[in-house]
Amino acid sequence: MFKQLLQAGSIDYCQIDACRLGGVNEVMAVLLMAKKFNVPIVPHSGGIGLNEYTQHLALINYLCVSGEKSLLEHINSFREVLTHPVKTKNGHFVTPLESGYSVQYKEEALAQYKYPHGTFWQSEQGQEIINGPHL
Repeated sequence: MFKQLLQAGSIDYCQIDACRLGGVNEVMAVLLMAKKFNVPIVPHSGGIGLNEYTQHLALINYLCVSGEKSLLEHINSFREVLTHPVKTKNGHFVTPLESGYSVQYKEEALAQYKYPHGTFWQSEQGQEIINGPHL
């Protein structure tokens, strides 16, 4: 759809989504098309681990495609469950030094939140989510 939207001049900002596109190769295709049509990239980062994905995509766009810095959403919730959460300094993401996409979960977080046997799902709060609130 990005190709049709860009060709029609229908979007002012291209909001790539790391989890909805088919991986880095598909993201690269969209980045290149957006550059061809002079549409700036603003990656979507609205969930656990998405900041970690989009920091890399913004870097690829800046270094390899457009030479332009991207605006990035920053949702800081649940950062404690990731082994390498994003870092910010003076309103900017800090380039990660670790290899990979930075979205590896800590073992204790997996044990806590793995559905349906994680400790969270056995708790009162987890059971209320599963069974609905007791009125």
